[in-house]
Amino acid sequence: MIETGAEGLDCRWTDGVLWVTLARPQARNALTIAMRRGLIEAVRAADADAETRLVVLTGTDPAFSAGIDLKEALGNGTGSPRGARTDPAEVVRACRTPVLGVVNGLCYTGALELALSCSFLIASDRARFADTHAAIGLTAGWGMSALLPRAVGVRLARRMMLTGEPIDAREALRAGLVTEVVAHRSLLDRARQIAGLIRAAHPGAVAETLGLLAAGEDTSLAHALALEAQAKLRRRHDVADVARRFAARTDRP
Repeated sequence: MIETGAEGLDCRWTDGVLWVTLARPQARNALTIAMRRGLIEAVRAADADAETRLVVLTGTDPAFSAGIDLKEALGNGTGSPRGARTDPAEVVRACRTPVLGVVNGLCYTGALELALSCSFLIASDRARFADTHAAIGLTAGWGMSALLPRAVGVRLARRMMLTGEPIDAREALRAGLVTEVVAHRSLLDRARQIAGLIRAAHPGAVAETLGLLAAGEDTSLAHALALEAQAKLRRRHDVADVARRFAARTDRP
């Protein structure tokens, strides 16, 4: 069981899946320093636990998260407190365990950087995405300028980052920011379905696939193909296990 004592963060381990819920709805789940530290601790613990197959990150309705708690981060005008630069997005990106982002509502600024760092995202039809760094006089620090254009294209990234205007779930789907949009009431059911599929997959194959995707990202096609060829030479299959898994899948309706 992975636990964290961070107020505003609910961590539950169920059947090989760590469910992490940002739970500060009265502040639209704005990320305090304690929540960010707790999230880092939970993700690292999940990554170190051989039984954890997936991390699911979501928020308590009505928001995923409004980003960092700026009042706290700015020290209420008295200067930034210790830990104000704590960056959970970097730890999520480095995680060798898949991280599924389940965006149930508004996802702004630092929260968008956190979501972009997940392995992939699904969204409720109520989801909204925005970057307000420039609008309030800040610059991105958790990867926005690198991750957003790679997710949605440079022109839409420029528009979002320079205007602060949000995009809705359907535009996020068209742009490639999320992989699917589902009715709000069905979002967690769909997350559980995806979690079940990933949990049922071969853990070694999942880890190797994620590693290949990470190593081949933004490299040349030739280099990415060479990485896969090298992995193929290293790989040793359990033929009986592959046959069993194949039979189980082909027997599905």
